[in-house]
Amino acid sequence: MPRVPFTLNRYVLREVLRWYAAGLVLFLILQLTDALSTTVSYLLLYHASLGQALGAFGAIAPNQLNRSLVLAVPFAVLLAFGRLQGDSELKAMFAAGVRPLSLVWPLALPFVLVGLLAFVNTGYVVPAGLSHWDRAWFNIYGQVPPPPSQTNYTYAPSGALFYAGRVTNDAGGNVARLDGVLIQRGNETVTAQSGTWDTRQRIWTVQDAWVTRPGEDPQQVSGALVFPQTDTLEPPQPPGEQVSTPQLRARLAAGRRTPEETRADAFELARRVSDPLTPLVFALAAGALGLLLRNRAAAFAAVVAFVGLFYGLWVTVPQLARVGALPVTLAAWLPNAVFLLLAAGLAWRLR
Repeated sequence: MPRVPFTLNRYVLREVLRWYAAGLVLFLILQLTDALSTTVSYLLLYHASLGQALGAFGAIAPNQLNRSLVLAVPFAVLLAFGRLQGDSELKAMFAAGVRPLSLVWPLALPFVLVGLLAFVNTGYVVPAGLSHWDRAWFNIYGQVPPPPSQTNYTYAPSGALFYAGRVTNDAGGNVARLDGVLIQRGNETVTAQSGTWDTRQRIWTVQDAWVTRPGEDPQQVSGALVFPQTDTLEPPQPPGEQVSTPQLRARLAAGRRTPEETRADAFELARRVSDPLTPLVFALAAGALGLLLRNRAAAFAAVVAFVGLFYGLWVTVPQLARVGALPVTLAAWLPNAVFLLLAAGLAWRLR
């Protein structure tokens, strides 16, 4: 008798993995086809070579793979259980005394391994690919990537405020260009269209600036105005999606980002921990749901509802985290938490 549950679990697991392989290929093809359909006109317009096209799609493929690894889980589990239910195999198992949930727990093992693969992929391979994606398209366009720049730069030492709409360092040296400059010192406000930042001399220099003081009309000052500025000019930071996990941790620890940028980085780091656990959560929730299905049609409808609900949460929570509407950790874990609650509720019904 002890061998019977193991034999049944192995049989069910083989059925699920067969569907998982098919789902993984299906979702990967669909996503790459979608990417190709949106870019093929540009490839033809700019006469991209086969090597350039393959380089671009090779760069984005790891990101599409990560999504496919996750989305294929409910597809596989629900359709496999729908097939077993439609052929009355599950009914026969239950009639023989097999507990329903004993068919769900073994699904955890293979999808823990999938989660480990997703963890490595999302933390190291995907960021490098997304960074290469941008460079690949500038190569296709036949253009040089724009010089690195930082938008909405702000530095607030005691009693002063330095702001620039954009800081551009074309040559990568000690002098950067400033656009949209605003400087406040005490009751004096200075604005200028442009200026320079010399980090060796630690000064900001603006030309033809307007100076405003309380009770006075704004006055334009011809020539240059020089202001001491002790901040450090650093290379503009790429988006969190293009930074590996160790680099992202180091950037957060440095504490030099704006509050919005810090929230975005913190959310990205938290999601790199939560997302690899999604295959396991999906396996448990979809397994419990699959045991309640009655036929293949219900299984297919459940796949659509399952993926739609998750995707809706997954694309919404980053925006809520970035604007501070939700704590970043809660936002990163919310999709998994919802499906864990679903799995717990379904498991309670099946017990």
